[in-house]
Amino acid sequence: MNLPLFIARRIYGSEDTRQKVSRPAIAISIAGIAIGLAVMMISISVVLGFKHSIQNKVIGFGAHIQVTNFMTQMSSNDYPIQMDDSVMGVIKKIPGVKHVERFAYKQGILKTDSDFLGVMFKGVGPEFDNSFIKQNLLEGSVPDFSDKASSSKVLISKIMADKLNLKLGQRIFAYFIDKSGIRLRKFTIQGIYQTNLNQYDETICFIDLYTATKLNGWEDDQTSGAEVMVQDFNRVDDVEQYFIQRINKTEDRYGETYSSQTIRESNPQIFNWLDLLDLNVWIIIALMIVVASVTMISGLLIIILECTSMIGVMKALGSTNTTIRHIFLWFATFVIGRGIIIGNIIGIALLLLQRQFHMVKLDPTIYYIKAVPVEFNILLFVLINVFTFIVCLLVLIGPSYLISHISPTKSIRYE
Repeated sequence: MNLPLFIARRIYGSEDTRQKVSRPAIAISIAGIAIGLAVMMISISVVLGFKHSIQNKVIGFGAHIQVTNFMTQMSSNDYPIQMDDSVMGVIKKIPGVKHVERFAYKQGILKTDSDFLGVMFKGVGPEFDNSFIKQNLLEGSVPDFSDKASSSKVLISKIMADKLNLKLGQRIFAYFIDKSGIRLRKFTIQGIYQTNLNQYDETICFIDLYTATKLNGWEDDQTSGAEVMVQDFNRVDDVEQYFIQRINKTEDRYGETYSSQTIRESNPQIFNWLDLLDLNVWIIIALMIVVASVTMISGLLIIILECTSMIGVMKALGSTNTTIRHIFLWFATFVIGRGIIIGNIIGIALLLLQRQFHMVKLDPTIYYIKAVPVEFNILLFVLINVFTFIVCLLVLIGPSYLISHISPTKSIRYE
């Protein structure tokens, strides 16, 4: 029989108030661990949810990797690059590549009878993955974009619609100014989207690839480039190395040079900002661990002091300091375990409520999303639980040595 465990269980489960240790001390210790653990779980879930929400929106507009003309990356102008079936086939065969789609940009002006707005038209083809746009579609539908003929359909953002007072199904004139002069196109608004990522919502509207290519005066096999989705975003830099080896610095039949870059390279400010959020999580975890540890140390010291007479009697009966220390460490284990269970219940309950009912709202003009996002990561939750348990138990080893300074004669006389 494990004597320290047996005695600790009897002390912890005793209903005799005269034999119970300080209930307020235990309650405070449990509360400190529970609140600390719940805060850590919520912090990690919110940061993960926020990072991935913003990350997915940025990726939705630019994919994981873009293959473009080298001159495009070196300047603010848009240069064409050959992107026919053979080039697309080479890209698709690169290890780690999940999806490839062509795109072409063309600057233009949307104009109504009373107002106008400069925008960037993004032409996409039939291989366009519209799942991201569908998730953020407010009205209408996503057009069937083509690379063979013009559909005269356009997908605009809610910001554009509000600025120009446009409605779904309305016709809108678009003007394009370049070396060839001024050209006019008439589009029908088939859908209105909103991602709340204003730097994109204010500028990007979608048309078919055929129209964008013709407006640029390019050949049928020329586009602004290709957008590539990889199977695992965490390995995007590894996949990028294959592009560097097989695609970059090669020339197309027009003498243009291919070049690639990841979404992190094209949007460093956003991803650096998101990476800084990890530091906040580590700070919160450290603070909560300190709070939980301090409350447990305080609780254990109070418990030891209140059990002074019991310690003296056990020493008089021949118990060693190590045995008595193990009793109180087992007792602390029960307290820590209960705090962890309560903390998990509180944390998971609050996260589920936020996911279901979006109780905590955000200003989308500042945070890009309407409500605090949460993301469950079971592995991280388990690691936090284990880490909290181990740290709280380890910090109690030192204070438990106070038992060796308790004299049996003095403690019994004190009783």
